[in-house]
Amino acid sequence: MTNRLMIKISAALLLALGIITVLSVPNKAKSEHYTAEPTVFIHGYKGTANSFRHMLDRFEKEYKWGNKGFVYFVSKEGQIRDYNLSKGKYAPTFIQIVLEDNRASFADSSEWISSVLLHMKEKYHIDSVNLVGHSMGGIMAVKYAMESEKNGYPKVNKLITIGSPFDGIYSEEYFQIHKDPAAADLKPDSLALQLLRKSPFPDNIEVLSIGSTGDIVALPESVQSLRNIIPNDNYHEIMIEDDSLGHSGLHENKEVDKMIHSFLWQDTGQ
Repeated sequence: MTNRLMIKISAALLLALGIITVLSVPNKAKSEHYTAEPTVFIHGYKGTANSFRHMLDRFEKEYKWGNKGFVYFVSKEGQIRDYNLSKGKYAPTFIQIVLEDNRASFADSSEWISSVLLHMKEKYHIDSVNLVGHSMGGIMAVKYAMESEKNGYPKVNKLITIGSPFDGIYSEEYFQIHKDPAAADLKPDSLALQLLRKSPFPDNIEVLSIGSTGDIVALPESVQSLRNIIPNDNYHEIMIEDDSLGHSGLHENKEVDKMIHSFLWQDTGQ
């Protein structure tokens, strides 16, 4: 084989490798206008990108309910990175927020989530969203809804909490293991939960609370305490009678998928 031929083959291989690399890395999201009302998913305490990954894969690939448009990563310093998984071809139906510091206090987590929502409004002109939060993510969603309108951030249309302990986590053993700022705020008598319960909730946001009798982290009584925060006419609740359905299993359950779809999109024909 001649040197010239070897050079040509090497160049072709490098070009192919470059193309594969580019296609495999998410594009940094471009500034575009999105007219659809997306649904933002917020993981809970110690959550990661995997917390809602399988659910959103089912929504997109199995049920064909829409596309996972953006993933927002927030660093421990509060720096935002936004990635457009659909490369700007479609309006984002689902947006996932991932906090690097997943054990931060209510105050810090809320500030970072609000910054992400404000970024959506300023860069992509998204004026309203639905929110879905698991565990502490549901608490953060409610906290955002309480503060969003007065701060000029994107408004909340509908909100779903999944296994969210609004009266705190009752297990004393839990706090012998978990001692970080988020854990302190998740104690039943924490100042953070007291302030949340005293804050007024907008009367124009429909809320669905989903819990399970098998959840030993967010016990049904704690999940149901959301009734004391949301106006009665806006509050909907489903407590799944299944002692085998645990805390993390809630976002892996297809019946929960159907509940989310029915509440958010049944009337829209999606």
